[in-house]
Amino acid sequence: MKVILMSMPDVVPIIIHETAVHLPNHGIASVGGNIDAEHDVFLIDLIRKRRSIKKYLTKVIRKIEPDLVGLSAMAWQYDTCIKIAHLIKELLPSVKIVIGGYHATLMYEEIATSDEAKWIDFMIQGEGEEACRRLVNGLSNMEDLGDIPSLSYKKAGVFVHNPRSENLDLSTLKLPIRDKRRLTWGYHMVHSKIELVETSRGCTRSCNFCSMKHMYGRTYRTFPVQRVLADIDDIYFNRNTRCIFITDDNIVLSPAWVMELCDAIIARKYKGLKLIVQADCVSMAKNEEMVAKMAEAGFRSVFLGIESGSKKNLKSAGKSDTSTYSKEAIENCHKYGMMVIGGLIFGFPEDDKESIKENYKFFKSVHADAVYCQVLTPYPKTEMRRQLLEQGLVSNQDNLKKYNGLWANVRTNYLDAEELQYQFWYQRQVELGWWDPPAQVRSQGWAWISIWRFIYRPLLKIHFRRIMKKYGWKGRYLREVQRWENMNRFRDLEGY
Repeated sequence: MKVILMSMPDVVPIIIHETAVHLPNHGIASVGGNIDAEHDVFLIDLIRKRRSIKKYLTKVIRKIEPDLVGLSAMAWQYDTCIKIAHLIKELLPSVKIVIGGYHATLMYEEIATSDEAKWIDFMIQGEGEEACRRLVNGLSNMEDLGDIPSLSYKKAGVFVHNPRSENLDLSTLKLPIRDKRRLTWGYHMVHSKIELVETSRGCTRSCNFCSMKHMYGRTYRTFPVQRVLADIDDIYFNRNTRCIFITDDNIVLSPAWVMELCDAIIARKYKGLKLIVQADCVSMAKNEEMVAKMAEAGFRSVFLGIESGSKKNLKSAGKSDTSTYSKEAIENCHKYGMMVIGGLIFGFPEDDKESIKENYKFFKSVHADAVYCQVLTPYPKTEMRRQLLEQGLVSNQDNLKKYNGLWANVRTNYLDAEELQYQFWYQRQVELGWWDPPAQVRSQGWAWISIWRFIYRPLLKIHFRRIMKKYGWKGRYLREVQRWENMNRFRDLEGY
């Protein structure tokens, strides 16, 4: 069989402009790598084809004529996913469409009875490697579809949902696809080539705004160390890439595991390896020896979920008082030369204009190097969504395209959604201002940092000074909102 696995083109700015960071989709790469070798598998990351999606897919679909196309989407990408499914069915009516990822996992029952179900033939819940492998074999008349756990399929035009499978044994998984079967290329983090690695799955934390437990349950599993090393070897030697983003939701849940992995990486003596990772403040604050070992192994940047400086907001989110650990965690990272990106969330029920302002001030006080800001998002099936609905605080229940952390889909007890959106943006401009990379960051990327400091930032200051003179804060904000509106509007897909 011929199989194409595809990720969506929708993006959201993380820290800098949305074109500065294009990462390959690790999920479809892993699923593809575990399909049996007798089948032809191709990967397409549409993040690299944002300007000509219909033209590109028309060319590829007609050339390959796949038997099965797999689409992976999160909630805010689902609208685009359905448009692409419609386009593919129009180009090749005989093709089968399977969807997977977070949205299909959480909303498979709702999708099954929706109007767009006509464009979908199969759905996979949770981890996709084994279910997709067996689906491909089943379509080749090697297995009954009713025997495949986690698969939803149509019988007499109506979806049937097989029981959910157990979590996979990660030691059995093959390496993800990164070779010529990947039809798109050019993945980058600013000026550096970048690839992704996975060392663990799941999280045992109790954050009630997160949908992770629907994918894996409240569990944490690690890949064998040798499997991780083989993954890094493939990237380092075969792809000639030195920058690696580790996709784990929270790699440091087991400090002993992290130490073991770091020792193995150190023993390999990779030169110029730069690892980027996500971690929690408590673990990074309490385990300085682990942080030192991570730095020695090549960890250069870490995303810390600070979330808020308010104990009340943290309690509302189901988190412990991480604010007391934030400063110590950041100090540990800086002590060993690691850049810190701090995550902040705004829009908790008790947030008002002053508390938003204070949260940005709190961020400045802990001396993180860069900030990733989001508005609290009521993701489907999360406990946070249930609570906010009960309180009547969800202002946008249905337009999931705006469920990407950038938009205010909630109101607070003091701010309506529109004012929350504005204060989220405005207070950041006033309190944080222009990013001034600290010495720690400059030492890691002097070339692109110098371009930012001495070329882009001065030019942008002139540009925004003119905008402010003409439009003021509100006018500048409305122009920015319009840019956000257009960011994931793919005009060649309109009408699908």
